[in-house]
Amino acid sequence: MSEEPAIETSGVVKTFGETRALDGLDLTVPRGTVYGVLGPNGAGKTTAVRVLSTLLRADAGEARVFGHDVRREPDAVRTRVSLTGQYASVDEDLTGTENLVLLARLIGYGKQAARERAARLLEAFGLTDAAARQVKNYSGGMRRRIDIAASILNTPDLLFLDEPTTGLDPRSRNQVWEIVRVVVAQGTTVLLTTQYLEEADRLAGRIAVIDHGKVIAEGTPGELKSSVGAGSVHLRLRDADRRTEARELLVRTLDAPVEMEADPVALTARLTAESTERGAAEQASRALAELAAAGITVDDFSLGQPSLDEVFLTLTGHPADDHEDDKEVAA
Repeated sequence: MSEEPAIETSGVVKTFGETRALDGLDLTVPRGTVYGVLGPNGAGKTTAVRVLSTLLRADAGEARVFGHDVRREPDAVRTRVSLTGQYASVDEDLTGTENLVLLARLIGYGKQAARERAARLLEAFGLTDAAARQVKNYSGGMRRRIDIAASILNTPDLLFLDEPTTGLDPRSRNQVWEIVRVVVAQGTTVLLTTQYLEEADRLAGRIAVIDHGKVIAEGTPGELKSSVGAGSVHLRLRDADRRTEARELLVRTLDAPVEMEADPVALTARLTAESTERGAAEQASRALAELAAAGITVDDFSLGQPSLDEVFLTLTGHPADDHEDDKEVAA
């Protein structure tokens, strides 16, 4: 018998007035992995996390965490999970050490054990030098690290990370990613919600793409990318005025759809499986030769696998960041 999934949902629905935040959500999350839930603001990611962590009750459907029904067995679910939301939930007037010691004492650690656990986590997360400083004086990246540290004072079987790197600079984001990898290596399953395509690509073993409260695609990053084409040709032209001409030439040469990017000199051609059977590199070389023959100068060129951004655009009809602010109702 196969191992029971960490999370299993079927037809989960949650509405707030006229807004249908979840519209028949189906998820199966295997144990011991990072599972990404990818979607724009307002897609239902945070609502899904709140339902699965027992903070909200679904209106319909079923959801289980390690076999426990989140509606009928909330206490059993809560003993197995921890949640880090989009914003730091620690007390900003306390120091890093004081926050972790306080929370450790609240969950049952003795006085000395709480201080030892806090010290170990502060060291592991690179916060020892800031341990005696008030959290309100921490940088954004440091706040996220102390928040995640607070979430794993007792190592959870399942950690919900709801957009943990929102607003962070690239260096701080990389630090959080390293922490996530360490947590998973220790046996914790992580459900990561994000609107950052690179984050999902770098961390998640499998990804569910959701839009308007339902899963519209699911698979490994590689599977999702291959679902929209076998490869992509990216070009930047020297002359923006000749982009339409270049696009028409590429469509004829590559026998593939070609899109005009937001950058006024950029074009992307998505190669189909049929075109790549003829050799993607050969096709791309011929296209470059045709552009040169037409007097169209290419300043930059690359050939590679489709990006998750292209996957999202194909699946939803809009880029991942082209969405209104999250309108989900807080629990």
